[in-house]
Amino acid sequence: MFTGIVTGLGIVREIRPAGAGQDMRMVIAIPRDNAAWADAAAIAIGASIACSGCCLTAVAVTAESFSVDVSAETLSKTTLGTWRVGSRVNLERPLRVGDELGGHIVAGHVDGVGEVLGAEPVEGSVRWSFRVAPTLARFIAPKGSVAIDGVSLTVNEVRGPDFAVNIIPHTAAVTSFGLLRPGDPVNIEIDTVARYVARLAEFP
Repeated sequence: MFTGIVTGLGIVREIRPAGAGQDMRMVIAIPRDNAAWADAAAIAIGASIACSGCCLTAVAVTAESFSVDVSAETLSKTTLGTWRVGSRVNLERPLRVGDELGGHIVAGHVDGVGEVLGAEPVEGSVRWSFRVAPTLARFIAPKGSVAIDGVSLTVNEVRGPDFAVNIIPHTAAVTSFGLLRPGDPVNIEIDTVARYVARLAEFP
């Protein structure tokens, strides 16, 4: 489990085939100047790391990077299939019992890919708008929570399949939001509570 509070920006250093199929191994450089990742070399093999909202397993670790194997299914259902060497990746290590829950409960299970529609300055922040498929839009509500590329955010406006969130300068500086452009794809994870409420409503 994660909180959607990004603790560092990694950089994709290498992408190569993993096995004989379409799976890929990605090497992601660790943010060395960040206190939250100072002990990154001690990450255990098999540990979970949220990479732009996608929960992946560390299969190799060095003092400067960690490697993950990404299945063809994940590549086709998330933005990971668009990553290239040099791509910036939002990173978060798993929540520990007793840690502060600063965002909301995030599983790292991407529900779908949304599209950036645009950004508009609003006083001291920037309002970013996104579009998702109707199958996901039903789970997104004003003042509810949503994870976008692994970032826990509050929904401020909903219009059909479109919704908007406000990003403060700090969030833009420490996440990939500062790099987004209209038309870019983003990983979307809906709120876990909304998922289960919708499921319960299907039964009399």
